[in-house]
Amino acid sequence: MTRPLRYGMVGGGEGAFIGAVHRHALALDHRYVFTAGALSSTPEKARRSGAALGLAEDRTYPTWEAMLEGELARPADERIELVVVVTPNHVHYPVAKAFAGAGIHVVSDKPLVHTSEQADDLIATAERTGVVFAVTYNYTGYPMVKEARRYVQEGRLGRLRKVVVGYHQGWLATKLEDAGAKQAQWRTDPARSGAAGAIGDIGSHAENLMTTVTGLELEAICADLTTFVEGRRLDDDGNLLLRFGGGAKGVLMASQVEIGHENDLVLHVYGEDGALTWRQEDPNALWFAPLEGPVQLLRRGNPYLGDAAQGASRLPAGHPEAFLEAFANVYREVADAIGRHARGEDPAGDYPTVRDGARGVRFIERTVASAASDAKWTPF
Repeated sequence: MTRPLRYGMVGGGEGAFIGAVHRHALALDHRYVFTAGALSSTPEKARRSGAALGLAEDRTYPTWEAMLEGELARPADERIELVVVVTPNHVHYPVAKAFAGAGIHVVSDKPLVHTSEQADDLIATAERTGVVFAVTYNYTGYPMVKEARRYVQEGRLGRLRKVVVGYHQGWLATKLEDAGAKQAQWRTDPARSGAAGAIGDIGSHAENLMTTVTGLELEAICADLTTFVEGRRLDDDGNLLLRFGGGAKGVLMASQVEIGHENDLVLHVYGEDGALTWRQEDPNALWFAPLEGPVQLLRRGNPYLGDAAQGASRLPAGHPEAFLEAFANVYREVADAIGRHARGEDPAGDYPTVRDGARGVRFIERTVASAASDAKWTPF
């Protein structure tokens, strides 16, 4: 595209963490312009949030339904081209379905929806209207995650044997939801969060990272989900054994009650000929251990990296890039895809799609089913 894309946001108003993250990421490469918003489920807060962020009064809507109606009433060269959905999970489905059904491109936060039936419906809607539909599994936007994927794809690890992925947080070690913490309240509420707590909120990120890097396909899950904080209605700790097609095995951990951990997402991939380690809290480094020879430290921004990793970097080596830049990489790929779509070309690109989101929903469902089953091993 030769001009910035017009986008509208649903959710992300006063008191929201992730909405601001999305807006910063969208602004980073000057590929988008913030045009419209329905920024809260409370109309007055929505209007106040829009004014504070500089939206025009007639593009600050009290509800997402009003935004869809108002934007569709505008000429095509004025209305938003993309909607960004950053609400609690239970709102993702109706908003995404309505906008995608109207031919407006969609980026949704994760997990995508509550059920596989809803996810399949979104896939069908996106395919019917032809819109670009992305899901912000932002950790796949890190340059060194793309480099790890390249190492696997080029066979440098040989046949994969084992994958260990852990997402460790401690912020919900106490019952913050009873203390008025907004982010804790909706994440621990089954009506808004869905069937899972930690395993849906951060375990879905771990699954997506693991699958994106390795390309392995899950065959079965054996899950143990626990609610450690008394009175909490959803899991706050999960430990999974995984079986993949081709014989590889895996371990996935996701916890929000591990005191001392902040946002510690770690991936280990072990093959017959080598191993990789990447840690989100040190995202510009990737460790590669070949079967023979010294362990190698690969760093972001260097010319020895592959095209995808280099293309995802904005600064020279030694200048840290991290969370916002990873989000921005997803949005840059989406902008490119929308440009290809506008030219009648295949919009496929290096971004998490609605199908990736649907797989994440199935992962959550199968994990919850396994944890509730006496047999434990649950086919994926």
